[in-house]
Amino acid sequence: MTIQEIQEEIVDEFSMFDDWMQRYEYMIELGKSLPLIEEKYKIDENIIKGCQSKVWVHAQMNDDKIEFTADSDAIITKGIIAILIRAFSGQHPKDIIDADTAFIDEIGLKEHLSPTRANGLVSMIKQLKMYAIAYQTQLN
Repeated sequence: MTIQEIQEEIVDEFSMFDDWMQRYEYMIELGKSLPLIEEKYKIDENIIKGCQSKVWVHAQMNDDKIEFTADSDAIITKGIIAILIRAFSGQHPKDIIDADTAFIDEIGLKEHLSPTRANGLVSMIKQLKMYAIAYQTQLN
């Protein structure tokens, strides 16, 4: 699936819920299904700066595609990173770099987060794209 198709799928899933309590519960469930980062990668270099809670992200290339794993010490934050990883993991670096993140606004996520969590969301997106830029540079 393309990033766009995955994002549309996420938007469709979130539209099934009537209120934000249900959406938060769904995000928590998504966080539980997150491909967890190995303990050896839970190091300071892999912590996303700008997040109120701790979020670790590890990226590695597999067949010209980036595979992301992550974890967080906060359940909502874990759900947020799970959504992003679902959209971007298993994709080519260039596709991640070029990807639009408007789906975040479509599901209304940013407006339903505290300002510090919203800043953390932006930092997470930025970090995933930075990994993609680094890997794309290696491919060129």
